[in-house]
Amino acid sequence: MLEIKNLVVQIEDNRILNGLDLTVSDGEVADIMGPNGSGKSTLSYVIAGKEDYEVLDGEILLDGENVLEMEADARAAAGIFLAFQYPLEIPGVGTMTFLKAAMNAQRKARGEPELTTPELIKSVNAAGETLEIKRDFLKRALNVGFSGGEKKRMEILQMALLQPRICILDETDSGLDIDALRIVSEGVNKLRDEKRAFLVITHYQRLLNYIVPDTVHVMSAGRIVKTGGKELALELEANGYADYRGPATEAA
Repeated sequence: MLEIKNLVVQIEDNRILNGLDLTVSDGEVADIMGPNGSGKSTLSYVIAGKEDYEVLDGEILLDGENVLEMEADARAAAGIFLAFQYPLEIPGVGTMTFLKAAMNAQRKARGEPELTTPELIKSVNAAGETLEIKRDFLKRALNVGFSGGEKKRMEILQMALLQPRICILDETDSGLDIDALRIVSEGVNKLRDEKRAFLVITHYQRLLNYIVPDTVHVMSAGRIVKTGGKELALELEANGYADYRGPATEAA
């Protein structure tokens, strides 16, 4: 379970999150929607441990442990995974080299033996087939020369291999055509599990046609201002955010 309590965050003296409260239970897919500048991406970065953000108050608890006291790599080892809106290209770092290093670093942190090369190849190929990732791509530098959809598939491939406890998808639908959106969503849905939680951040309802949420939260001015079921996303798509800019959290 992920619990966020009274989270207050700023960057360069600019307050972005203002006492945000949020709970995502095991097995739940929670969606966050909101206008530009509401703090959605900031929330994802702070959970994952991105530097530069100053936490002034609050807690982020994963299974009762405050991850704000952990470095980013320790949070990843504890089971937090962030799929970026704009995945980075890393010239000079082979995709398979990166995947092997990431998987073995987490296994080492959990006291598990490292994967052998044959085990790694088998796992990567199996996950890659689901996401329709060409094996030639796995021989290239990470994300270099990839299209937007290919980069997003590579993010979901990493998620499938690392098997995190909490998966944060920051506008994963951004830049995807219909076919890529379907493939990425199918990869996400195959990872849905009663012990794994998802926090999906999106502007538009179209992603939620494929990854159906259990709960939808509206975020504005750094707080959750409305919570409801999946039908709330359809309401937002039709009417926009004008009615959901109040300071108080409401339960639908």
